[in-house]
Amino acid sequence: MQQNGTVNNPPNRHDPPRPQHKVSIACRWADSPICRLTAISVKLIVVLISLAGSLFLSGCEERKQAAPPPVPEVAVLTVQPQRVELTTELPGRTAAYLVAEIRPQVSGLIQKRLFKEGSDVKGGQILYQIDPAPFQATLDNARAALGKAEANRPAIQLRMQRYKELLADKAVSQQDYDDAAAALKQAEAEVELWKAAVETARISLGYTRVTAPISGRIGRSSVTDGALVTAHQTIALATIQQLDPIYADVPQSTSELLRLRRRLEEGQLDQNGRNQQKVKLILQDDEVYPLEGTLQFRDITVDPTTGSVILRIVFPNPDGVLLPGMFVRAVVREGINEQAILIPQQTVSRDPKGNPSVLVVDGEGKVQQRPLRLDRAIGDQWLVASGLAAGERVILEGMQKARPGSSVKVVSSDAGRKEAAAPDTTSQPAAKSN
Repeated sequence: MQQNGTVNNPPNRHDPPRPQHKVSIACRWADSPICRLTAISVKLIVVLISLAGSLFLSGCEERKQAAPPPVPEVAVLTVQPQRVELTTELPGRTAAYLVAEIRPQVSGLIQKRLFKEGSDVKGGQILYQIDPAPFQATLDNARAALGKAEANRPAIQLRMQRYKELLADKAVSQQDYDDAAAALKQAEAEVELWKAAVETARISLGYTRVTAPISGRIGRSSVTDGALVTAHQTIALATIQQLDPIYADVPQSTSELLRLRRRLEEGQLDQNGRNQQKVKLILQDDEVYPLEGTLQFRDITVDPTTGSVILRIVFPNPDGVLLPGMFVRAVVREGINEQAILIPQQTVSRDPKGNPSVLVVDGEGKVQQRPLRLDRAIGDQWLVASGLAAGERVILEGMQKARPGSSVKVVSSDAGRKEAAAPDTTSQPAAKSN
């Protein structure tokens, strides 16, 4: 039987295997799913190996062709001297310009209190009325005695004149004349004595009206109507304080005073300004007092407990805003530094010991670390005492990428341009030194 061009003879078990049988088995194996899957896996492995090899070779080529890292870019601030007015903020307290404690000059009974506690009084105003009756009687008695003495004096004076005329004629003795002259002098002395008594009584009577010695604000009264007071007692009847103008007493340490004097001697500060003696005042609620004061004097005695001297400043106080004993802060002008060097605070770094330093770029584009000595903070800037010179370039931005000794590229910065173009500066009251 022939089927599909092939003769199928029954096989003989003694015959050797036929070649077409091996071909048929091989063909069936190649057409099986397992064979096709194995072929695909082999091809995939070959492709992956080829791809990995190409990537490895390309990576090696890229590493061989890699460029050196770029130079870090930094923004710098060119140091320029500025004109700065330096001030110091000192704490202190206010004190009344004048203080008068009211005490009676004579003893007696208070008849009437003639003022309102806490009000303003004028100099010469009557505050208390002491019972004047006994003092009026004393005055009347002295006046009567004075009148009696003055009435006796003319008769004695005429007698002495007659004795003097008779003495020339030897009509009276010398002793009679001397007695008449002595009686006249005694009468005149008695007149003067009673005149003084009258004046004393008049003064005592005047003291029964207790008046205000100064103008100002009077406090509370320590006595009421009907109280018995004594002359020159230790307890004051009331206290008057003059509040316009008013003092502000602020202590200044001697170390600060010596530092200021040293700067003046070295020419770092100029105190010849027009408003050098003017002082501003900051109240307890951080509000600035609208009126400026005048520095009156610096005390020359150092307080041994605090090591400071007192600065006395006079402030006008027309509205009575300032009261005695208030805590205030005075902003005192030290002087003007014509060549001050200011740098932003973010440019300054500190080592573990707290020593300040900055990074500067030299003329060759290399970074240098420069130690500084700072004077004080003025706003968001540091006033440099030493360590920087005019024209040096301080790194303002990019400090994290800069290292001392490395090369950097300087680029422009808006912050740097603003700092470089800043106008003359007036220092804020922050006197903390570094």
